[in-house]
Amino acid sequence: MTSSENTFDALVVGAGAGGLLAAARLTHLGYRTLVVERLEHVGGRASTRDIDGFRVNNGAIVIEVDGITQETFDEVGATFDVRRPSPPILYRIGGKNVDVTGGGWGFLLSKLTRQGAKLLTGLGAARKDDGLPDHELSTADWVAKFTKNDAVHGIFRNMCGSVFAVGSEELPARVFLTYFTRRSAFKKFGFCPEGTIGIWRSLAETITAGGGEVWLSSEVRALHLREGQVTGATVDRGGQPVEVTARFAVSDAGPAATVKLVGESNLPEDYLEQVRGGDRPCAMLAVNFASQERLVEVPGMLSFASTRRLCYVANFTDTCPEMAPEGWNLYVGTSVPKPAVGDFDEAEEKELLLQDLRDEIPGFDRARILSSVVTRDDWPPQRAVSGFDLPNTTPVPNLWNVGDGVKEYANGGTTACAETAKLVVEQITQRYPIGARA
Repeated sequence: MTSSENTFDALVVGAGAGGLLAAARLTHLGYRTLVVERLEHVGGRASTRDIDGFRVNNGAIVIEVDGITQETFDEVGATFDVRRPSPPILYRIGGKNVDVTGGGWGFLLSKLTRQGAKLLTGLGAARKDDGLPDHELSTADWVAKFTKNDAVHGIFRNMCGSVFAVGSEELPARVFLTYFTRRSAFKKFGFCPEGTIGIWRSLAETITAGGGEVWLSSEVRALHLREGQVTGATVDRGGQPVEVTARFAVSDAGPAATVKLVGESNLPEDYLEQVRGGDRPCAMLAVNFASQERLVEVPGMLSFASTRRLCYVANFTDTCPEMAPEGWNLYVGTSVPKPAVGDFDEAEEKELLLQDLRDEIPGFDRARILSSVVTRDDWPPQRAVSGFDLPNTTPVPNLWNVGDGVKEYANGGTTACAETAKLVVEQITQRYPIGARA
């Protein structure tokens, strides 16, 4: 039975990055907001779990600073505890770790190949709209126009994997070039000492402090519609059905899951086809490992030019020693399978990643492997390949999607989630002014 206690302005489905960022904005503006999360913790696919005292991230590991994510925290008054490694990233080229901070593309490419000037010309042309290639050309094929150098192709492949969770053969060059020429190539980022979950907990605390509610271990079973608009939902909370009402809803469950909550019969066929076509999740592998030896002489991220699959290794404890028991160093190595979209041999891809870690990280065989994780299918690193995202609006006028299935063009990760949250909340405030109650 519905009571005034279960009457809200905003219903947010999912406490992942997009859901919490949207909910925090809505609460800050004065909307009575309910966040419903089926897991027992916040963060979704960008959260953290404890393994014997190690704070092991289960998805996103770095958080951009000085960008839209930090801006959101500042706006809503949430604590943004993110520490920057210095330098943030090094590139292993020819067996040496190279710092390109301040030198950008020119310095990086000059270290890789004599054809660097040609690639720089191509990058320069891409800074103009008429210099961007057609959407059909892959990043790998675009690089091949300038060089056959394996190390160059490796760097571009691993950049695609690190930012977009797909290989360079699967990412349109137009997306890659738009991101790296307009959204800045070498972003500033850092780690949270609690693990990535720390910043999401901060947002959740801000939501509840502002009068909103966050229901964990609860699940929206169905969204209710009347005359084509969302009026509320049935929520499974503590094993009991609870009816809630809402003026509008925001889903961070992904467009395909949102369709199921609404019911296909309530949506037009052309939209259903659009969702089916856009439901192309990526995949990524990660090995979380620890050692009492310092295995990686890099304070932040180490990316690679010549590996089978390994995109990068992150060193957490140089910056955030709290993430491991005293005397231990915590790392993660990640890779993107071939193909990153669709089926692949999971056992083979795991072994290729492990071989790379053995080759690139002296002492890895003596390290303690805390977990090996494959994120794919309905629990992917990104719900859509960048450049093929669905719109954040739906045919239901008071229902929106946020998150990495509805990213703006050429964006990725939690930064893209922050951007979609801002855009959706702007639409909501125009349609449902805080002073006007239905």
